[in-house]
Amino acid sequence: MRIKDVPILERPYEKLELYGAQKLSNSELLAIIIKTGSKDESVISLAQKVLSLIENQNNLRALQEISIEEFMSIKGIGKVKAIQLKAVCELAKRMGQPLNNKKIVIRSPADVANLLMEELRYEKNEEARVVILNIKNVVQKIIKVAQGGTNFAVIEPKEVLLDAIKIGAPKIILLHNHPSGDSTPSKADYAVTDRIYECAEMMGIKLLDHIIIGDGKFDSIFQNRKYER
Repeated sequence: MRIKDVPILERPYEKLELYGAQKLSNSELLAIIIKTGSKDESVISLAQKVLSLIENQNNLRALQEISIEEFMSIKGIGKVKAIQLKAVCELAKRMGQPLNNKKIVIRSPADVANLLMEELRYEKNEEARVVILNIKNVVQKIIKVAQGGTNFAVIEPKEVLLDAIKIGAPKIILLHNHPSGDSTPSKADYAVTDRIYECAEMMGIKLLDHIIIGDGKFDSIFQNRKYER
């Protein structure tokens, strides 16, 4: 069915204006972004095919991992529409990030996990971040310190500590993701924590925790094992 054949009050644009964006389905919201259908497909049909690219259609964040070429594999989605979709996905990702000018205080493992959960939970490769804190646990910087494959990233103490040393920061928190979605720390995670903890102590810096990010969940190595502060 073509959009012009749909009753006016059931069309995505009109529904959003009349009832608000929250009343639209995922496919209707995507249809507004895509704007027009093709000769053979309505815009709603195209939107539904875009959603079919992800395994769980309620998990829209997975669209962030779809490439321009994958979007264009759908007949009726050309380069312009594919780029529009990528741009919207990137905007959504950035909206989930904290404001740079807001003071963020870390009071618990959940605070630091939530800070980077949406950025890292869907990454296909392991990435490590170091969160640099001042004496009052206010976030000063967040630095990417390692990137690896699907199940391994080499985290070197030198890279973890470099920026904290430069700015004279007293505390850091290490954090990395598990692309498998399982946040359970591995033996390698414990080993690298021990190594960085010892190196940090030598430099007068406290490693407060090492957080493992999974798919919507996290684990704190320091809660699983007690370290002397």
